[in-house]
Amino acid sequence: MTSPQSPRPCRLITASLLATLVGSGGCGISPNDNAQGVALYQQGNYLGAVNSFQQSLAKQPGNPDTFYNLGATYHQQAKLFGRQADLQTAEQYYHLCLARNPNHEACQRALAVLLVEEDRSDEAVAQLDGWARSQPTNASPHIELARLAQEHGNVQEAENQLIDALAIDPANTRALVALGSLREASGDPAQALATYSRALAINPQQPAVAAKVANLQSVQAAAYRTAALPPAASAPATGMPAPVPPGNAGR
Repeated sequence: MTSPQSPRPCRLITASLLATLVGSGGCGISPNDNAQGVALYQQGNYLGAVNSFQQSLAKQPGNPDTFYNLGATYHQQAKLFGRQADLQTAEQYYHLCLARNPNHEACQRALAVLLVEEDRSDEAVAQLDGWARSQPTNASPHIELARLAQEHGNVQEAENQLIDALAIDPANTRALVALGSLREASGDPAQALATYSRALAINPQQPAVAAKVANLQSVQAAAYRTAALPPAASAPATGMPAPVPPGNAGR
């Protein structure tokens, strides 16, 4: 979770859904070059974006955020155009970023995604495990490991990783929402509701989570109402005598 004192996120592009959360302080990138590169990227002008980020890198050599932006641009090109060379270039830039800032969260996520896309899941797990070991007070590696485990169908490992993340940072809303989603999917609505509600109490500005809480509360209330209904009444007695078994008439 980003604390109120955390630095304002840099305006960085992303390579995939796993790399949408960027928290980097004191970006150090020329605002004009960076903004222009992002705009060109969003327009689909990847060559122009690369040129803009290269200009930024020339002004600030070794800046990890610029290496990340370049990697993300080549990564996107590789996915759109199927060029293996672009994928290799993206991986090189990601490694250059992490060599200068091993805790660059967007880059850690993006590199893990790239490795999975290349059927190198073992390397992705090893990379994220290494990140977790090097940052024992950071919950983010465990969240990413949980997501990777879930994608591979290992729900128990995903839950364990999220519990580890919350042991490090009990107020981490990303971990709480992910854990709530796991519990909801596994058919435990009560625990899911409790976990979502905890995340919402920490950060009320989560409309999607608020909708989940409202839905689960509605389902829970309906179940309680159904359980409280009296049992169906049996048919009233008619007062008629019981029929006489055959062969006993007249006895």
